[in-house]
Amino acid sequence: MRKIKIFDTTLRDGEQSPGCTMNLAEKLEMAAELDKLGVDIIEAGFAICSDDDFNAIREVSKVVENAKLVSLARCNKKDIDRAYEALAEAKHPMLHTFIATSDIHLKHKLEMTREQVLETIKESVSYAKTKFEFIEFSAEDASRSDREFLAKAYTIAIENGATTINVPDTVGYTTPIEIADLIKYLKENVKGIENVDISVHCHDDLGLGTANSLSAVLAGATQVECTINGIGERAGNASLEEIVMGIKTRKDFYNAYTDINTKRIYKVSKLLSTISGMVVAPNKAIVGSNAFAHEAGIHQHGVLKERSTYEIMNVEDIGIPQNKMVLGKHSGKHAFKDRIESLGYDIDDKVLEDKFTEFKALADKKKIVTDSDIEALLIGNTNIENPTYTLKSFMVNDSDSISSFASVSIVDNKDNVVEAIGKGNGPIDAAFGAIDSVTSNRAKLVTYSINAITEGEDALGEVIVRLASDDKTVIGRAVNTDIIKASLMAYINGLNKL
Repeated sequence: MRKIKIFDTTLRDGEQSPGCTMNLAEKLEMAAELDKLGVDIIEAGFAICSDDDFNAIREVSKVVENAKLVSLARCNKKDIDRAYEALAEAKHPMLHTFIATSDIHLKHKLEMTREQVLETIKESVSYAKTKFEFIEFSAEDASRSDREFLAKAYTIAIENGATTINVPDTVGYTTPIEIADLIKYLKENVKGIENVDISVHCHDDLGLGTANSLSAVLAGATQVECTINGIGERAGNASLEEIVMGIKTRKDFYNAYTDINTKRIYKVSKLLSTISGMVVAPNKAIVGSNAFAHEAGIHQHGVLKERSTYEIMNVEDIGIPQNKMVLGKHSGKHAFKDRIESLGYDIDDKVLEDKFTEFKALADKKKIVTDSDIEALLIGNTNIENPTYTLKSFMVNDSDSISSFASVSIVDNKDNVVEAIGKGNGPIDAAFGAIDSVTSNRAKLVTYSINAITEGEDALGEVIVRLASDDKTVIGRAVNTDIIKASLMAYINGLNKL
């Protein structure tokens, strides 16, 4: 049975998804979780792209213990040097270098001949080999490239030290049959290909990212590049959870396996959704809220008698909490910590103290605190170290006939308490206005959304706001049983990131 390597590019390609920006703390948290998930390779960024990317790769290097850590680089010495510097402290550094090979890219973007591209590949990969043991070479837009020329490009890359060749469907253009045929062609026509990993990177523009990736696996690919929740540029990438569970559920068909700890999939999916502000669609395969729901009577009857009648996977396989009624207002810190650990979370004493305080406040309001409630507290309210602003108290006055008013009290990072009154079209608009006057905020509220993330009349509500200031966009989020309070907390959470 073949092992299929999982190359996760959530922190690089995934972050290029419109509006999906992560600050350093969020990238570190995601990287640590991806490492625990068991991915083989983590692409942390594009070192030469910006100082932020460079610093993020350098800091991520300090928290990733097991996976190979990658920086993207174009086929030139300056990019490769910058990637090498960023990965200096990585335990298992790897370079991912690329150049386009399709005629449309050569003519309109690179303005290079095929011969010039082949020479660039030779020079760049051979230079990279003096710095890196592991090198992945990608032929950008491979699926629209001339096959004979593409085979030459990969052959030269392997001859000069590439340990992985990656076949990107950059614009999501190909089909499952075509990409399988391409992989078979390359296996027959690229010299030395039997000594390297064959990778695919499929975008989802036509909704075929996962299908194309799995078809490539059948044809002989040994690595798949993907992202959590399928996030990425335009319509996104092949989804990690779909790839992994597809192989696991149909291992009889693919004759393959991955090293992913699937019981951590749901947790990582929820974490990314919370960090990015991109809510997972209810009907999303594997991790959507409806993925294991049954409404039709016939289906319900079948599942009650025997789950396998309508379920091909178990919710336990991906780590979905089962809403056990485990804790209440009389539960102590040790019981709370034990439950957190049983859900797969590892938090330090300071965070435990903060989350236990939130738990006690929630337990005073709710009759029953479920696993979903606890998980929502752990993921939903992100504690920023040394925040500029903290909500102290608020009061709102709402009426159908007159404008709404809100009084807000905020503590700044010098322990000054500042109060303001806002007027607006509804209590939340009024409260946001009051916060703006206290903080002198000039950021624009781009989006505002509310989601019920637990069940019942006393459900926890999650508020996600997207704020834009100049060229920076941030996500603010919070959870609470009081949706107005959650809104204010999310708004302030976003302001603290600007």
